[in-house]
Formats: sequence, structure tokens, C-alpha cells
Amino acid sequence: MRTQFVTDDQGEKVVVILSIKEYSKLMEDLEELEDIKLYNAAKKGESEFIDADQAFREIEQKRGQK
Repeated sequence: MRTQFVTDDQGEKVVVILSIKEYSKLMEDLEELEDIKLYNAAKKGESEFIDADQAFREIEQKRGQK
């Protein structure tokens, strides 16, 4: 990864410049990590299994409340 920096008057790095390709890759990786984090959190929680028909009814009911 080739990065460029913009510095302030004191020489502190304040901005990173990346190519669009590198930025896109970082964003894809971040989304994947967020999905993994949510998956791991869901596995730790209590699981309540419901019938698919009931799940669809609840989804449609919540949609109607918006």
C-alpha cells in the first residue's frame, strides 16, 4: 500500500492520501470485520428460535409501524 501524508505547520500528519483502489479495499475489509464482530456477538447471546412464518409476520408487522 502506497500512502501519502499531508502535514500541518508543526510537521504532524493530519491527512492520509490513498488511491481509490486502496480505499475501496480498506472499506471492504472493514465491512467484513464488522460482520464478523456482529456474528460473534450473536453467538454469545441467548438464542430464541421461532418458526419462519412467525418471523415473517413479525417483520411485516414492524414494517407496517414505520
